[in-house]
Amino acid sequence: MTGPTRRKRMPRAQREQQMLEVAEAVFAERGFAAASMDEIAERVGVSKPMLYEYFNSKEGLLLACVAQARAELREATERAVAGQADAREALRDGFRAFFVFARERRQGWSLLRHEMALIGTSASDALEDTRRQQTDLIATLMAHYFAGEAGPALLEATAELVVGACERLAIWCERHDEVSPDMATELAMEVLWSGLGLRAE
Repeated sequence: MTGPTRRKRMPRAQREQQMLEVAEAVFAERGFAAASMDEIAERVGVSKPMLYEYFNSKEGLLLACVAQARAELREATERAVAGQADAREALRDGFRAFFVFARERRQGWSLLRHEMALIGTSASDALEDTRRQQTDLIATLMAHYFAGEAGPALLEATAELVVGACERLAIWCERHDEVSPDMATELAMEVLWSGLGLRAE
C-alpha cells in the first residue's frame, strides 16, 4: 500500500510569479490599505510567513507588483515603436501599445495609476518613476524625429503633456468600455499630434 502523494514543489521563480499575480489582483480590488497578506497567502495557497520570506513586507510585495507592471508597460511601448521610420506612425504605435496595456492589463494599470491610495509608502515614488519612464521614452522618441527643431525643455514639456493626457484618456476609457484601444489611439492622435504642434511632415 502506497502512502499519500507528496505535492511537487514549485520552482521559486514560478511561485514568486504566482504570488505577484494574486497580489496584484488583491491590491487592485481592495487598495493597498485594505489588502491583507492573509488573504493573498490564502489565495496563493501558501503560508503568510512564506510571503514575507519572498517580499519582506506588504509594501515590498506591492513594490514588486508595481515594478513588474512598469516593466511590462515599458517593454510593450518600446517594442511598438522600435524600427518605425515615420514619426506620426511611431507615436500612434506607442499610443496604441499604451491603451492596449491599460485595457488588457487592467489590474496592473490600476496599480500604476492609483497614486492617492499609496500615499505614505515608497510606492508613491515608484509610481512617479513609471511616469518618468514614459516621458523619457517619448522625449527620446521626439528628439530622434525632430532633431534640431526643438530644444530639450520643449521636448520634455511636450512629453509630460502627452503622458498626462494619455493617462487621463485611459482613465476616461475605463468609464466608456465601448472605446477600444484603437479608438482611444485615434482620439489621442487627433488632439495631440496637431494640438501640441507636432509636425505631420
